[in-house]
Amino acid sequence: MLSRDEIYQALRGYLEEMFEVPAEKITPEALLYEDLDLDSIDAVDLIVKLQELTKRKFKAEEFKTVRRVSDVLDRVQAILAE
Repeated sequence: MLSRDEIYQALRGYLEEMFEVPAEKITPEALLYEDLDLDSIDAVDLIVKLQELTKRKFKAEEFKTVRRVSDVLDRVQAILAE
């Protein structure tokens, strides 16, 4: 199973590469929509990349309450623990 840090590092890479988010803006407390300027389509693309990373299928509704980078980490960890 992936560690929280491994998931975080992959997530940072996706945000930098796919959405051109500056590395210094990506912190666990960063708000996905307000701080990192993601939109709902970006969020779907990010979920697809996380599915590839974890080799698990996610339901979009599992991420409806996600607001911060740390929320994404919590959600992915919870799914991997199931």
